Amino acid sequence: MSTTPHTRDGVKVWDPFVRIFHWSLVSCVLLNYFVIEDGETIHQWIGYAASALVSLRIVWGFIGTRHARFADFFPTPARLRAHVLAMRSGQVESHAGHNPLGALMMLALMALVLGLGITGFMQTTDAFWGEEWLQDLHGVIGSALIALAGLHAAAAILMGRIERTNLVGAMITGVKRRG
Repeated sequence: MSTTPHTRDGVKVWDPFVRIFHWSLVSCVLLNYFVIEDGETIHQWIGYAASALVSLRIVWGFIGTRHARFADFFPTPARLRAHVLAMRSGQVESHAGHNPLGALMMLALMALVLGLGITGFMQTTDAFWGEEWLQDLHGVIGSALIALAGLHAAAAILMGRIERTNLVGAMITGVKRRG
């Protein structure tokens, strides 16, 4: 018996905080990578905002709603192994929240955002001002974040087709619908 709330149209999965966090973070990352010039004050503030968003999401991962909690989806080796084996055998597992690979991606993306926040902040300190290796590391982390974010978006579309659910729509409405 499931304790996940169902609506007439689907399963309630993502609460408003998770959805606002997700799209706010997407906006911060896209602005800072593609629109705002590196080193500008607004670039720094958007980076701090992204780091603050991830910090709040980590707190929400412990106190938030069911599918927002890390305990609901944390990608343990056993969960990852079972998920990959099921996928390889052609079985479609239904996960109300994140599947184990999606959870792993989410944690990696959040770690990269925090890494960017730390390396960005370090560049503003006297101890690391003008350090080329730190600027290079910040750039590598930023490029890795964009690459993984692209993979994440593609995987959400692909898994949505495989699972016959609208995963992108669920991150907008909060409700996973079978299609």
